[in-house]
Amino acid sequence: MTDLSNRVLGRTIAQWRAAYPLLTPIQELREVCWLNPGLLPYAQTAAGCPLSMKDMEEADARLRRFAPYIQIAFPETAAANGVIESPLCAIPAMQKLLEKEHPIPGRLMLKCDHMLPISGSIKARGGIYEVLYTAEKIALREGLLQSGEDYSIFDSERFRRVFSHYSIAVGSTGNLGLSIGVMGAKLGFRTTVHMSADARQWKKDMLRSKGVEVREYASDYTLAVAEGRKAASADPFCHFVDDENSQTLFLGYAAAALRLKKQFEEQQITVDQSHPLFVYLPCGVGGGPGGVAFGLKQIYGDNVHCFFAEPTHSCSMLLGLMTGENHRVSVQDFGIDNRTAADGLAVGRASGFVGSLMAPFISGCYTVTDENMFRLMAQLSDSENIRLEPSALAGMAGPLACSDYLQRKDLKKAAEAGIQLVWATGGSMVPISEMQNYYRRGSEFLGRR
Repeated sequence: MTDLSNRVLGRTIAQWRAAYPLLTPIQELREVCWLNPGLLPYAQTAAGCPLSMKDMEEADARLRRFAPYIQIAFPETAAANGVIESPLCAIPAMQKLLEKEHPIPGRLMLKCDHMLPISGSIKARGGIYEVLYTAEKIALREGLLQSGEDYSIFDSERFRRVFSHYSIAVGSTGNLGLSIGVMGAKLGFRTTVHMSADARQWKKDMLRSKGVEVREYASDYTLAVAEGRKAASADPFCHFVDDENSQTLFLGYAAAALRLKKQFEEQQITVDQSHPLFVYLPCGVGGGPGGVAFGLKQIYGDNVHCFFAEPTHSCSMLLGLMTGENHRVSVQDFGIDNRTAADGLAVGRASGFVGSLMAPFISGCYTVTDENMFRLMAQLSDSENIRLEPSALAGMAGPLACSDYLQRKDLKKAAEAGIQLVWATGGSMVPISEMQNYYRRGSEFLGRR
């Protein structure tokens, strides 16, 4: 039972509930959808934003400079010439299955970031980008690299020897640690990942097999990040990848919007006022979904509508945005335990940087139970033969959870000609036995034995 006399930032829980009626079902761990009353027309907010299209284009250009190196270091990227990108596909069978519950206007599609090479999740975007950004900066400072040189020279003992004097660290629930650990170790950095208690063992094992130091903590993501930041601050040769505050990480994610725009053009998909785009992004601390949503708003403005998806037990971004307090409140402040099978989303306190930046851009947030994530996982596997890790299925609940938004914004008719895009954030690296367990649980929730 929630003690209504408990105080958070000077107000009792009863006072918080009176100010924000949605807080009661949130504390009761029920699925909710919060529509952002602070959403503003894009033109009113773009001018005052600290990041811009130019920043995104610079990030994309840097990734392309590194493509020759990526192609050599990771042969699985050779077919794409070293460009780290994922497919975009329609999922009509899954759409038909979901429509047994509620009609879904437009076409349901999947952005397959679970298939991203190197680390198999959306974190391959921001995490790998920040490692490459750091490597480029050091290489230029050390005189290893001249402007215009072919970046395949990064794959050499000379570069690895210099990078071995530097270290990279990060706090992670799993997937961000994988992307940074794998890329950092490949370049030759001494790499440390500070992992929370909810991180999967197979992710820790994979990192250690790549020569990455893994430090484990009995507490959650917030402590892992705090300890990682503290340890890195004592080493002048250590770069800490700050998932809560890094603009570099954020821009690595944002560059995905430029790639998606190209994919839409290749598939002759139009995004405009008559063909709106709705995007559903699983959200942990906020960097990945925030970066992608920000990038899409830069390109499509008011014609794209982005939603963050969180577990009912870990809805830190929803709480931060709804109350306007961002990182100043945590789920634990309101008696929510932050325990979820969606380990990548198990974050009790969201990024204040992302929350404040996205407050005028985000259309809303919604929550999903673990049971529904597992159920959707099994349904996607059955209907499309696509298997994702549970956290990635938070996005799949979006077209149903946010259906009232279409009514409120008078978008129901336009949505019929639009795209409903679910961002699949991870899954391809999950061991077969683990994935089978996920599927078994999902099948049980569907009433199968």
